[in-house]
Amino acid sequence: SPYPGIMESTDPVTPLSAFDEVNSSVRAAASVLGLSDDLAHALCEPEREVSVSLNLRRDGGRIEVLKGYRVQHSGVRGPRKGGIRFHPSVDLDEVRALASLMTWKTAIIDVPFGGAKGGITVDPSSLDEHEQEEVIRRWTRAMVHVLGPHRDIPAPDMGTNAKMMGWLMDEYHRIEGFEPGCVTGKPTELFGAPGREEATGRGVVGVTLAALRRSGREPEGATVAIQGFGNVGHFAARAATEAGLRVVAISDVTGARHTPYGFDIASLTRPVTSVSELTTGEPMDPDELLGLEVDVLIPAALGGVITSDNAAAISAPLVVEAANHPVTAEADEILHRAGITVVPDILANAGGVLGSYFEWTQNIQQFRWSLDRFRSELDARMATAFDTVASMSNRYGCDLRRAAFIVAVRRVADAFVLRGQVL
Repeated sequence: SPYPGIMESTDPVTPLSAFDEVNSSVRAAASVLGLSDDLAHALCEPEREVSVSLNLRRDGGRIEVLKGYRVQHSGVRGPRKGGIRFHPSVDLDEVRALASLMTWKTAIIDVPFGGAKGGITVDPSSLDEHEQEEVIRRWTRAMVHVLGPHRDIPAPDMGTNAKMMGWLMDEYHRIEGFEPGCVTGKPTELFGAPGREEATGRGVVGVTLAALRRSGREPEGATVAIQGFGNVGHFAARAATEAGLRVVAISDVTGARHTPYGFDIASLTRPVTSVSELTTGEPMDPDELLGLEVDVLIPAALGGVITSDNAAAISAPLVVEAANHPVTAEADEILHRAGITVVPDILANAGGVLGSYFEWTQNIQQFRWSLDRFRSELDARMATAFDTVASMSNRYGCDLRRAAFIVAVRRVADAFVLRGQVL
């Protein structure tokens, strides 16, 4: 289960689906808030699900039929917002679960969005650039009736990127006219926002700083280990060093390096894209990074990396989930019993959608912010979101993961009732 505390199935043959797991967390929060069962059920159900078949003629002449999805979970707090992913494992249940999580994530950071998610069941590495463009354009044409800057705004996700969002925008414009706010995560040359690319990683550091201060620890000089050096881990490392934290260990699939003095990613003379390109520090076993005695551990790579097998080795008093569900349910319980604070992914990596909100806002206004304004707004709002969740945690005596869902469900439920959805 990606969310500890979620009701587990007692039948080992039929575990809960990803969507059911998320709904179990929602219902648990609804119960704490005293919401009725029927209201909780209404909050769980998606508003709309669209499945399409996309015929792709491969460069060799063969026709391949791909399945495409868009699930709009909730629009009670604003236009639906969520990425579109290309991956072989994409199916309707996964997209439902991710759309639901977007509803709660946007509510936690208090932006005027609901939740949605899209996907295409395809291995992106099997597509050349021409085929990638054709697939995203076909998906856009099939979904255009449910998309729009005031209806549903896609963004890049696993297997997609800024260039593909530019193609999506162009296809939407051909049909509906000029509306740059129809998609976020675009190249800056095509009405994207400076700061959007770094927003998820920078947001991770924003909540880290807030968590350190709330625990009574001044961030200056605090030591950090980051597992993962992709987009999120790289920008988290840069933001952390700029904020005065000492990033003493970094790892990715190419290896790991450690230095007690801290890496200064921002001062490198050229951008690096993997740990193998770093020359400072000493090589170390990547498996040992999780157990380092540091103040903050940031898993920013894959899900399920902290398990019941290695959770006891974690010594960092603060774990910030930059990746999606890197801590398993069993591991989360072990960390909780050990007194280790875990900032959940639904809060920690919400900087990406907050950055998308800023981009959308600028597109609607047709006015571009400076990078400094983007960063200062992001830092302030991520800190506010953490403090809100932490206060809820203190109020109900629960961990931050459960508190995050309580904050989100309360906000969505209030909007649902005030809009007259229950009449």
